[in-house]
Amino acid sequence: MALDSKVPKGPIKDKWTDYKNHIDLVNPANKRHIDVIVVGTGLAGGSAAATLAELGYNVKAFAYQDSPRRAHSIAAQGGINAAKNYQGDGDSTYRLFYDTVKGGDYRSREANVHRLAEVSANIIDQCVAQGVPFARDYGGLLDNRSFGGVLVSRTFYAKGQTGQQLLLGAYSAMNRQIARGKIEMFNRHEMLDVVKVDGKARGIITRNLITGEIERHSAHAVVIATGGYGNVYFLSTNAMGSNATAAWKIHKKGAYFANPCYTQIHPTCIPRSGDYQSKLTLMSESLRNDGRIWVPAKIEDAQAIQQGKLKPTDLAEEDRDYYLERRYPAFGNLVPRDVASRAAKERCDAGFGVNATGEAVYLDFAAAIERYGKEQAKIQNIDNPSEEKIYELGQAIVEAKYGNLFQMYEKIVDENPYETPMMIYPATHYTMGGVWVDYNLMTTVEGLYCIGEANFSDHGANRLGASALMQGLADGYFVLPYTIGDYLSDDIRTGKIPTDTKEFEEAEKEVKDRIDFFINNKGTKSVDHFHKRLGKVMWDKVGMARNEKGLKEAMAEIKAIREEFWKEVKVPGSANEMNPELEKAGRVADFLELGELFAKDALVREESCGGHFREESVELDGPQKGEAKRNDKDFAFVSAWEYKGEPADAVLHKEELEFNDIELKQRSYK
Repeated sequence: MALDSKVPKGPIKDKWTDYKNHIDLVNPANKRHIDVIVVGTGLAGGSAAATLAELGYNVKAFAYQDSPRRAHSIAAQGGINAAKNYQGDGDSTYRLFYDTVKGGDYRSREANVHRLAEVSANIIDQCVAQGVPFARDYGGLLDNRSFGGVLVSRTFYAKGQTGQQLLLGAYSAMNRQIARGKIEMFNRHEMLDVVKVDGKARGIITRNLITGEIERHSAHAVVIATGGYGNVYFLSTNAMGSNATAAWKIHKKGAYFANPCYTQIHPTCIPRSGDYQSKLTLMSESLRNDGRIWVPAKIEDAQAIQQGKLKPTDLAEEDRDYYLERRYPAFGNLVPRDVASRAAKERCDAGFGVNATGEAVYLDFAAAIERYGKEQAKIQNIDNPSEEKIYELGQAIVEAKYGNLFQMYEKIVDENPYETPMMIYPATHYTMGGVWVDYNLMTTVEGLYCIGEANFSDHGANRLGASALMQGLADGYFVLPYTIGDYLSDDIRTGKIPTDTKEFEEAEKEVKDRIDFFINNKGTKSVDHFHKRLGKVMWDKVGMARNEKGLKEAMAEIKAIREEFWKEVKVPGSANEMNPELEKAGRVADFLELGELFAKDALVREESCGGHFREESVELDGPQKGEAKRNDKDFAFVSAWEYKGEPADAVLHKEELEFNDIELKQRSYK
């Protein structure tokens, strides 16, 4: 099957408008006869469910959490991008489009990204109307801050809790439709398979996580909005429950999986403290607006700090290496995430790390506190303020901007970041890869859509900060409601989809057989035992830097862990009750397949781009020495993998990327 991206013809700035002008619509009376399933209730799923119900469709929404409000979008901190140009600093739809394509290292589909930039401004208006309490400046107008990889301030934010506030907005819109009976909400339900009838997605099989009951649900179309697969690394900033099962199940039923090797390792996370840890905590990228990243310039100072003999505050300015400002003068501490992460790894690998494990760098707010303090003293007409007064005034400003993040850091690390620099280290955070979709956000299975982080659509090989919330809400509020209508216009006379058919029976039997296997398997090792081993292989060999030898080893090792898992895994309890170990077993089984495809994808892509860094593909000289080296002649394509059984046997389909509106050139942040 040839991949058809279904991108409309015409100039890029007109594609989306022309497309909307010519699609088929469903009239309001007919929408009442059409059912849509939405799996996942984060920003993408929540906004899609609310909007489709508002339009008049009958929506069934599914969340594995006990409430849609607990979807992992709630954890997003820093902000959401939009090309409003409220700061008058030169922003535009084109510039947001350009920054996103460049930030993604020229590995995304131009038309999708331009559409994202176009609808970004609508999102802010929608959310303000919902009552999202975005930060405002002294005159009451919406405020912006800057994020990595851009030269303007276009990020709207609500302290360090933007995801939570946006999710509550989508959730309130959902609740209105739940009260009207237009959304039927299924909390504590996990999707375990998709059901295809005559090649079209017509329903799902779910497990009620409280009773263990297996249920059949039918609809005219199915939308997957279940987030990313970062937990394949075991340790990540994702919620412990975040998983790839829905996405992987649809992959096995015919949806191609695109670019699994594009993973974002976020540069600013609280460092790992030991082997007993089960997740990592993100510190928002917004902190890089005011925090300066450094390590000791002398190796002996770094060693003294590692041994606890020296404090960071003891080091004079000239003994500090602000390595991002040194290497990337134009963007400084606000380089994109992949660049910042690799730079931190390079310093730590060279022995300059600053905690006991040697895997941390400093994020220091002293300069910002002083700068804000002096500014406040001027505003308040305080002549010759003391150092203490400057510090007090500056701290108040930093606290207003980032207070909840500093509090979170202090709770976890037991150090006061107002008085000593934060320690940070890169950690797995977001996955740019995901289910392949066309311009309509439809997968390679008819009637099966995928939105938000779960698809591969907009971020290429590296997502810019504050663009995940933008993409999730763009897909759910402003893109999918149009594109899905075009498809559903053929279903106005179809009638209810029955669930007592052989397709539903077969899918349900598959799900039940697998659950029975886990419950009855007489293994000796826990699910976490295998998940941790998978995570270690992924981090060591398919992590921030990858090479051919390591990737081949990873594929073989993951396969061996997977085979041992099926023989040795032990799941206590029964199937007909709440059983978290059973839930984990199914999710880890899928990660053990996805991990191998991930390594295979990284092996095939013999170039460095964005979050995928191949040690064999590095600039050897010139001003970009040591930076990632792309290969546009051979690799300017999307890798879309077709399931064929064993992950190693997956078949590669290429969607060639065309760049008509942006010049394909080396990404430089110098």
